[in-house]
Amino acid sequence: MQVNGAHSLLNTLMANGVDVCFANPGTSEMHFVAALDQIEGMRCVLGLFEGVVTGAADGYARMSDRPASTLLHLGPGLANGLSNLHNAMRAQSPIVNVIGDHPHYHRHYDPPLTSDIEGTARPFSHWVRTSPTADTIAADTAAAVAAAKTAPGRIASLILPADVAWTPISEQSAPGRAEKAAVPATRKPADSAIDAAAAILRSGKNVGLLLGPSATREHPLELAGKIASATGALLYAPTHTARISRGAGRVPVQRLPYPVDQALDTLRDIENLILLGAKTPAAFFAYPDKPSQLIHPGTHVHELVRADEDVVYALRALTEAVDATGATAPVADLRIGARPNGTLTPEKIGALLGVMLPDQAIVIDESITTGRTFLDDTRTAHPHDWILGTGGAIGYALPCATGAAIACPDRKVIVLESDGSGMYMPQALWTHAREGLNILTLVFANRKYQILRNEMKNVGATQTGSNADGLLNIDKPSIDWLALARTFGVEAFRAHTTDELARHIDAGLTIQGPCLIEVVC
Repeated sequence: MQVNGAHSLLNTLMANGVDVCFANPGTSEMHFVAALDQIEGMRCVLGLFEGVVTGAADGYARMSDRPASTLLHLGPGLANGLSNLHNAMRAQSPIVNVIGDHPHYHRHYDPPLTSDIEGTARPFSHWVRTSPTADTIAADTAAAVAAAKTAPGRIASLILPADVAWTPISEQSAPGRAEKAAVPATRKPADSAIDAAAAILRSGKNVGLLLGPSATREHPLELAGKIASATGALLYAPTHTARISRGAGRVPVQRLPYPVDQALDTLRDIENLILLGAKTPAAFFAYPDKPSQLIHPGTHVHELVRADEDVVYALRALTEAVDATGATAPVADLRIGARPNGTLTPEKIGALLGVMLPDQAIVIDESITTGRTFLDDTRTAHPHDWILGTGGAIGYALPCATGAAIACPDRKVIVLESDGSGMYMPQALWTHAREGLNILTLVFANRKYQILRNEMKNVGATQTGSNADGLLNIDKPSIDWLALARTFGVEAFRAHTTDELARHIDAGLTIQGPCLIEVVC
């Protein structure tokens, strides 16, 4: 087999541990597609829309802590995937995008799909490069992987012109060679920052630790719990964080509420807020007569460690600095209550989740208004990981679940999805069915954009009529989620009562494949 640029790219990806490709290819990427059959080892997953592809890569990274690749078709294909690349950036997910382009010589004729791919990619990538020749593609691919693996996790976009993909590698460039990615070492915070944080914790004042994405996994949470136990500090997570290890045996951490007033009340007594890979908390939107930052005047904010530094090292060093290595971290007990019954309410749905979450479940939460209490309701459930939207771009949950299920095939993935949000990328259900993924999706069907109704009040736009109302309802016609799911090959049920919902969840948990429940609420 004569080795071309596409073979070289694929060899280099796999030599650096990138062995899953979420793809929606076109003509410019056909030599890469052909190489997937000629070189073994890459798992290929088709998404019917590029937002599914990029969202799946995000979910895969959140659960595996390593990058997948995407395969996207020129500038418009990339543009279709940008919303979930935005979410992935905010989640600090490593991803390597491979974006096809016209051959160099063909671009001069301005064919219809010509666009500024680099310019499109830059706002949603940390690293962007167009590979100039087949002989440079191995080094360019290794650089892309290194960029993606750079702490805390980055988006790398490598543009692959079609002639680079199909051109044979020259003899001088060692045909078939796979470059190794040189990943920069993660920097450690200064000793002075550790000492300063320890002094604050020993000051006797009210201290909160705000834990970024690298600090909300089981091990770093245990370290944070030891610090809290020894010093009386309180543990918080940002409202929108990538993944939290929760449930019985895990250290509880309080997520900052979405509503501004509730968040301010949560932090009301905090005199010193120490940031561990997190930013000073800010409101999701600006509201008249409400502050943008969710801290009170007089609260002192201290950045102990940046997101691109070694957060776990900082927690370990801080544990030693406050003499907390022997402390016992407080963990949640396993408490499973009785199943609720009767009329469906958000509170009963939350209570039911607390009872029925299986051990080591992965929960992908885009439940928006219905799910405001779900985190509290599941605090003492079986151990699980909870994934939240990070960038605010809607429609992430179904694609994100795709990648999470591929990363962790032995764990049940449970999607908590709003009906409005779910309609952004329902094509993900087709991939769930095609790949036989172990995903149970609950769609909360209230037939409206309830979050927008709430936001109208929050911004003071209360004088509305039929035009505004028409933009906030999705009931004319109502969406039949059973028919939609079954069209994509997914088994589906509908629940009008709490008893029906419990029965269908039982059924969905036993299915080794995708299942959807429309929850009429």
